Amino acid sequence: MTLYALGINHQTAPVALRERVAFGDSAIPAALAELRSLPGVREVALLSTCNRTELYAAAQDDAVLADWLAAHPGAEDAAADAQGLHAYLYRHAGDEAARHLFRVACGLDSMVLGEPQILGQVKQAWAMARESGALGGELDRLFQHAFVTAKRARTETRIGSSPVSVASLAVRLAQESFARPDDSVVLLIGAGETIELTARHLAQARVKRLLIANRTYRHAQELAERHGAVALPLDELERHLFLADVVFSATASQVPVLTRRQIEQALALRKRRPMLLMDLAVPRDIEPEVAGLEDAFLYTVDDLDRVVEQNRRSRGDAAQQAETIVDLQVGRYAQALALGARNEPLKRLRAHGGAARAELAARAQQQLAAGQDPAVVVEQLAHALTNRLLHVPTAVLRDAAARGNLELLRAFEPLLPPATPDDDDDAADPAP
Repeated sequence: MTLYALGINHQTAPVALRERVAFGDSAIPAALAELRSLPGVREVALLSTCNRTELYAAAQDDAVLADWLAAHPGAEDAAADAQGLHAYLYRHAGDEAARHLFRVACGLDSMVLGEPQILGQVKQAWAMARESGALGGELDRLFQHAFVTAKRARTETRIGSSPVSVASLAVRLAQESFARPDDSVVLLIGAGETIELTARHLAQARVKRLLIANRTYRHAQELAERHGAVALPLDELERHLFLADVVFSATASQVPVLTRRQIEQALALRKRRPMLLMDLAVPRDIEPEVAGLEDAFLYTVDDLDRVVEQNRRSRGDAAQQAETIVDLQVGRYAQALALGARNEPLKRLRAHGGAARAELAARAQQQLAAGQDPAVVVEQLAHALTNRLLHVPTAVLRDAAARGNLELLRAFEPLLPPATPDDDDDAADPAP
């Protein structure tokens, strides 16, 4: 089995493609079950965020994983060329797969360099794979090393200082636009972590008025209470949309929550006053056709390039230090794997001994429960356990002696007790 990492992200694929292979939390258990049933796949984890969809697996080959992802509903017609999603995939194996996950967990592969949310998303992917029974010892060790690497990068470098997120960059972009938050009515759609962060940054920017709409009204109310906002049920969104100078949307909906028709009607009620719309969701919450409206200014997560580049330049030194930590941790992970491989014979030997002990102890307990003489039962147990444990090594040594394999005989010497005059070289081969 080989460790593989493959997927697409904001660097290799546009949002129009990423949204077609995005998985909501509710869809991940079924996806993991499908992946785990693929031929040659022993362990698998699925990471899906607004900027990436990735598979991590212990498998015989990654082709079956790539084909599965490319065949995900909607993916097959997402790309213009004949190869479809395959043309956008990156694929890593072995140490390079580990390096990729470590960089992702540290925020080094994020659109916003060092963003803090990604580590929580990686931990969630690990937890969901474990709960679904798709995670085994190899991937568990990989993710544990990733968590250690991310912790070191954040404590030993400034990669995570003054945390920056997509939400904070979107608010900064709004502050630099025609619709400054301190003089605007801002509408937030959703109630997840991204909207929570957006509300916090808007409060710090002294937003004039804040509205929050969500499908679950109670969640909108709780968020509104924390940030001095007004909560709205999502089904009343259309009635209040015209009030908003700025809209931030980040839901988990698989279909748009705002259509061109709705925005067009809102703009008419606003008497053509412009509206700034920030779609921070993948799949997108706002129909792309809205960008064609004269007074609507629509931005997606892929449009934050300018502020993202400023962030990357300011954290360049910290990123280089974090890359060094990643290199070190990849080396330690490789060493741990090599040590585990060298210990595999010992694990098999101990597992064999444990299985023999459990089986024979259970048989002895049944004999005692049946009223047999304890002394006889103990003697039979000792004899049977000795025979079970010594059968294979005795047979191997006898065969080596018969073939004149002195190298194997000498290799066994350190495992044997010192010779005594009572040793019987012609002792019978113990029965299994």
